[in-house]
Amino acid sequence: MRTVIFDLDGTLADTSGDLLEAANHCFRDMGHGDVLVHGQDAGIALRGGRMMLTHGLKRVGAYDEQAVHAYYPMLLEAYSEAIDTHTRFYPGALDAVGKLKEAGYGVGICTNKPEALAHQLLTQMGVRDRFGSLVGADTLPVRKPDPEPLREAARRAGGHPDLCVLIGDSDTDRNTARAAGVPSVLVTFGPSGDDMAALKPEALLHHFDDLPKLVFDLVGAAA
Repeated sequence: MRTVIFDLDGTLADTSGDLLEAANHCFRDMGHGDVLVHGQDAGIALRGGRMMLTHGLKRVGAYDEQAVHAYYPMLLEAYSEAIDTHTRFYPGALDAVGKLKEAGYGVGICTNKPEALAHQLLTQMGVRDRFGSLVGADTLPVRKPDPEPLREAARRAGGHPDLCVLIGDSDTDRNTARAAGVPSVLVTFGPSGDDMAALKPEALLHHFDDLPKLVFDLVGAAA
């Protein structure tokens, strides 16, 4: 089976608001107040918890690698406690997933979010059962851009790892697909959308309505 594997944060859903709230919870505990700004810092949020802590501490002139390490568990706990308050799927994302499945493609997720948090988010938003696989940052001993998580996501979705396409929003996703020897499609509607063309993916996705045709053109019919 041919499969379509999605990144999660910044690709299927805008999770930045809840991630920024979790980071600011940590900064408030440090005595800095709310350091990161909704909207403005969305791109930083989608690069992960440690990046948010690092960037925020540098912004207030208090960067300390040990502080990043110490506060990361607090950030994850705060995020877990309010994981879907602001998160929204991008317009057409879930419809596109449904159309791909109807066409016979396997569909899965490969994310650098910890697997338990990704599972929690998808479950609380009522969509976990729409995806045949979920591989997170800690599912395997390696994470993206190593190609093995992508390959494993394809296998768990019922497909062959050589017959998949990765839909993402970053250089990490581009490099993961390249390492796996499969096509990548990068979305242009996320916080870093204007930078995606420079990464030279096999295709750019401006709206999820266009995804089924792009997939067909890149990897062929599902059967």
